[in-house]
Amino acid sequence: MSTFYENFTRGLRRRWLRGTVFIALSAVIFVVAVFSLFVHSYYHATVRTGLETKARTATDFFANYVGRSFDDYYDSALRYAETFREANRIEMQFLNSDGSIMISSSAITSGTSPGSPDITTAISTGQISTWVGRLAATGERIMATSAPMFLGDGEIIGVMRYVTSLRLVDRQVFFNVLGVVGVGFIVICMVIALNMVFIRFVITPVSEITKMSKRIADGSYGIQITNEYTDEIGDMVESINEMSLKIAQTEKIQTEFISSISHELRTPLTAITGWGETLNYSDELDNDSKRGVSIILKEARRLTEMVEELLEFTKMEDGRFTLRIEDIDIAAELEDAIFTFREILHQDELEFDYHNDLANFPSIPGDASRLKQVFLNIFDNALKHGREGKRIEIYIGQFDDQIVISIRDFGPGVPNDEIDNLKMKFYKGSNSKERGSGIGLAICDEIIRYHGGRLELSNAEDGGFLATIVLPVSADLPSESEI
Repeated sequence: MSTFYENFTRGLRRRWLRGTVFIALSAVIFVVAVFSLFVHSYYHATVRTGLETKARTATDFFANYVGRSFDDYYDSALRYAETFREANRIEMQFLNSDGSIMISSSAITSGTSPGSPDITTAISTGQISTWVGRLAATGERIMATSAPMFLGDGEIIGVMRYVTSLRLVDRQVFFNVLGVVGVGFIVICMVIALNMVFIRFVITPVSEITKMSKRIADGSYGIQITNEYTDEIGDMVESINEMSLKIAQTEKIQTEFISSISHELRTPLTAITGWGETLNYSDELDNDSKRGVSIILKEARRLTEMVEELLEFTKMEDGRFTLRIEDIDIAAELEDAIFTFREILHQDELEFDYHNDLANFPSIPGDASRLKQVFLNIFDNALKHGREGKRIEIYIGQFDDQIVISIRDFGPGVPNDEIDNLKMKFYKGSNSKERGSGIGLAICDEIIRYHGGRLELSNAEDGGFLATIVLPVSADLPSESEI
């Protein structure tokens, strides 16, 4: 059970953190993406606007104050390049109408033909054009703005081009984005920290309350949850504690009632059975009377069995059910139970198929009478619900350090959605037409569990119902223990 609740708490925390952190992470990623686009656009737009303003100012100056020939443009552009004050961060170029660089403020690119889209667009459209790309020689990212220069008749005589590196701009964008990512990381850490606090003060108490509720649901009626809370959780704890006490009181009343009724029924049933057997052997009764007495005896014995089961149940409930543990031959005990059941049902045409894997089984610790009670109860169950199959198949074998006993009937089986309920006290399947208390399998399950084993119930693959008993070869059981 502790493993179940560790997994439950861990899963609850994981789902909570996954949900909140996912939302926070998605929000942070969205903000970082939007901010990155904004910063990138802002810085590039600023540089672009600056270059286009310079290009427009220069071309307007040349158009208004410089001569109307190529030589005038060339001489003015040469002087402009020599006195260009921003040559340390921007390269100014003067290109002819063929796209070749005639003059450059850095003198490095003079004589080359860049052939970039901004030049061709400016020459072909007569409009200022900007291009962002990489230099073929160095791979450096640049931004270039080209502005056409016109003669008086509107002919394009050349292009004024400004080129700047985007290395510093990209670096600035990178550090801005990195800063936002850092802030986002801090936000995520804060979200996780706040969620851990929330888990500590909310989810952990809820998981503990769930754990105790599960214990109550499993039969530990009357236990109380320590209430350390004054909020809604505290109200829930009080409600669960009150429910637990009321269920415990109801269970106690029920158990006392069953015990009282069972003891009261024992005496008249003993008298009915005794006198019935006496009358059954009397020669003074005719056949019809003897038949009636036989029916009385049969029903009295059935009621006696039910009373015994109810008494066993009350012993379990109030802790008076004991096991006397000793080393036993489990195969011999199973065979004795088979023989006893055959004698009880000598008038029924019931076939027993018994399979034994080993000649000698190791001794195991157990209470022989209680285990025999389990076997007989399961045999009786197999007969009642699988009578039409006329056969019970029994197998015993050893697998590693476990003894496995399977008992199978060839009846209609049990609806799959009801199998988990068969070991519940007073539960009877929807298809069951047999009379009984419905606590036989619950008692068997308790006996097997306190032997350190387990009782598994299932439908057989090719029809019928299968009960499997698994017992440990060695278990640390006291010589006499109370359940």
